[in-house]
Amino acid sequence: MTKLTCRRLMAEDVPAFAAMRIAQLKEEGAESDLDLMPALLEYYRKHLADGTFVSWLAVDGERIIGTSGMSFVEKPPYYSNPTGKIGLLSSMYTHPDYRRQGIARKLLDCVVEEARACGCGAVWITASEMGVLLYTAYGFEKNGRFLQYVL
Repeated sequence: MTKLTCRRLMAEDVPAFAAMRIAQLKEEGAESDLDLMPALLEYYRKHLADGTFVSWLAVDGERIIGTSGMSFVEKPPYYSNPTGKIGLLSSMYTHPDYRRQGIARKLLDCVVEEARACGCGAVWITASEMGVLLYTAYGFEKNGRFLQYVL
């Protein structure tokens, strides 16, 4: 495994983070002429500042090589999640040169622990085909259109 460091996303990382999100979307097959960068920058800056979005990054030196993201939402409480708080996982991406080294798993550990610390009762994700194996091996289970990990 590559010797890497995991750390939280900071405001100065947002442009590089947004660029990696666009790379991820394109790799997953999204096609559009829309310039998504301004909307991503606005979203990440706003929600990072108000605490409704967190991200952990994997870095090799100064280079961001892996990303994760979690938006916090609240639904009315329900039996398997009496707090109603949910972490919506997104932006799980590892640079192709660094894949298959456990980086995504380490980032997943970080954001799941963050969700637990924030009082979430579950973590949800709509996974790409590439990600399904990671999430099911971690303990996520199919719940309608989402994969869910109960905390």
